[in-house]
Amino acid sequence: MTPVETWLQHLAAERRLSPHTVSAYRSDLAVLLQQAGDTPLEALTLTDIRGTLVKLRGRGLSAASVARHVSSWRGFYAFACRRLAYPRNPCVGVRPPKSAKALPQVLSPDACTQLLDSRDAAADDWLAARDRAMFELFYSSGLRLAELVGLDVLAIDLSTGEAQVTGKGRKTRIVPVGQAARTALAAWLPLRLSVARPDHAALFISQRGDRLSPRSVQLRLQRWAVQAGMNQHIHPHLLRHAFATHVLQSSGDLRAVQEMLGHANISTTQVYTHLDWQHLAKVYDQAHPRARKKS
Repeated sequence: MTPVETWLQHLAAERRLSPHTVSAYRSDLAVLLQQAGDTPLEALTLTDIRGTLVKLRGRGLSAASVARHVSSWRGFYAFACRRLAYPRNPCVGVRPPKSAKALPQVLSPDACTQLLDSRDAAADDWLAARDRAMFELFYSSGLRLAELVGLDVLAIDLSTGEAQVTGKGRKTRIVPVGQAARTALAAWLPLRLSVARPDHAALFISQRGDRLSPRSVQLRLQRWAVQAGMNQHIHPHLLRHAFATHVLQSSGDLRAVQEMLGHANISTTQVYTHLDWQHLAKVYDQAHPRARKKS
């Protein structure tokens, strides 16, 4: 097994990263291997790494993409020095280019209401009920797409209004399920029984009776957005962003939002404080008599 494959196996088996994340690391290391040519990875130097970054920037890669590559390479070399007796980590001292941190797009509460109150008239009743339950749960509980499709029926407790979610690194957390989502789930569960395979545990299923795929959820949400007359691209993560922003605006409790989102580091959650500040700044500019520009 090559050093890179050993590291990737470590990420999957010991760190329990998702297949999608491991695949991204594999892609980043493939770039380094290609640029290294006949030179073994253990022989690369700081100069080699910097030269590779220059080539990546010359090919038009964004600063964020280059930074992600550096992070992957640094992680590999840290592992290789610790486990594979590599003499040094040539990524130490490398500073990737800085990029402006883009704030996530967010739906307003009115936009969420417009989306969730729409109905796909072209769908069978069970499809419409399934979709409504999915999207209400997204917005109610701030789930990631992978968390939603990975939910089993037994993970939902409608009596207590809670769901047990398995997030990144296979860590579990309990999230609240709001009344609108509980109502939609209560309508969906009896219909699910008529479609799901008898031995299937998945909460949300496809027309074939098995677990719904992430891509299917994306397509169904886009269909609902078109049906609702929305003029922006709607994707599942927007509902997670909307959940975080709206809860934070109402409560101001950053730690609680961090817990519900399943963020390991609160700095990840703090992006939503910037979104809240943008909203407050706009209100201030429109309302304060000394903030308005004179014509």
